[in-house]
Amino acid sequence: MPKTKTHRGAAKRFKKTGSGKIKRSKAYASHLLGGKSPKRKRHLRKPGLVSEVENKRITRLIPY
Repeated sequence: MPKTKTHRGAAKRFKKTGSGKIKRSKAYASHLLGGKSPKRKRHLRKPGLVSEVENKRITRLIPY
C-alpha cells in the first residue's frame, strides 16, 4: 500500500501538539485592525485548537 501524502496547504495552516491535538491560527487578524480593540488583537495572536468535529477530517490531511 502506498504512503499517505500530506496535504501541503493544510500542513502550512495546522500543527500537531505533543498530546495529539491540532493547533490552528485564529481568523480576523490580517487587516482592518484599526477598528479592533488591543485586547481583541492580542487574543487573536494566540493559537486556537481545532474543534472535535473537524479533528478527524484534518488529521487525515496531516497524517505525520
